[in-house]
Amino acid sequence: MRLLVSPMNMVEAQAALDGGADIIDVKNPKEGSLGANFPWTIRAVADLARRGKVPLSATIGDLDYKPGTASLAALGAAFSGADYVKAGLLGVKSADQAEEMMTAIVRAVKDYDSGKRVVASGYSDFARAGPLSPLLLPAAAAKAGADVVMVDTAIKDGRPTFDFMSERDLQQFIDLGHDEGLEVAIAGSIAFGHLELLIRLQPDIIGVRGIVCGGDRRSAVQEELVEKLKQALI
Repeated sequence: MRLLVSPMNMVEAQAALDGGADIIDVKNPKEGSLGANFPWTIRAVADLARRGKVPLSATIGDLDYKPGTASLAALGAAFSGADYVKAGLLGVKSADQAEEMMTAIVRAVKDYDSGKRVVASGYSDFARAGPLSPLLLPAAAAKAGADVVMVDTAIKDGRPTFDFMSERDLQQFIDLGHDEGLEVAIAGSIAFGHLELLIRLQPDIIGVRGIVCGGDRRSAVQEELVEKLKQALI
């Protein structure tokens, strides 16, 4: 499993890199679960990530069903230096809408640079937040040409993905993604107590912020907690 850590600025990005993160994921928690950061922040962290020889991911928001808006945001993230462009499909209600959204995002990114990777993110707490079930996302993402499918929590109130999807559900999500040729990522208020389950499930990527901020995602990423988590996953 690769460890994706989500800093919001250069200081946090350096801490994530020094702690051993495999992927640096620039986001802005002030704007939501997958809140988008500023192009200048992405550019600065991209330079840091290149020096550290790790890929950079950037979120482009918890998106409404607006493929044109989403595709422009995706191109902005790609142009700013992101190797992975991650889209949260919060306003997407069906598999058809997901495919349309992701097709536009994939085209915007890969017309610019075919080597960049696109992540389609659904939400484990879809029943309370309103988007489509994440189990419908792998097929739609694959049809659109995406590279990675992910599940996160939309509402950040401390309840983890594991409150909303059982181990069986998560295994099905992983299997569906792999059957479509996609990498699979799991995120959503992951805590140290969830690591045993994640080691059983073996997603390709786990995404974190709060756990490496001392339990409060509004605090700063701490190098020693990134290192502790990295060691626990070995």
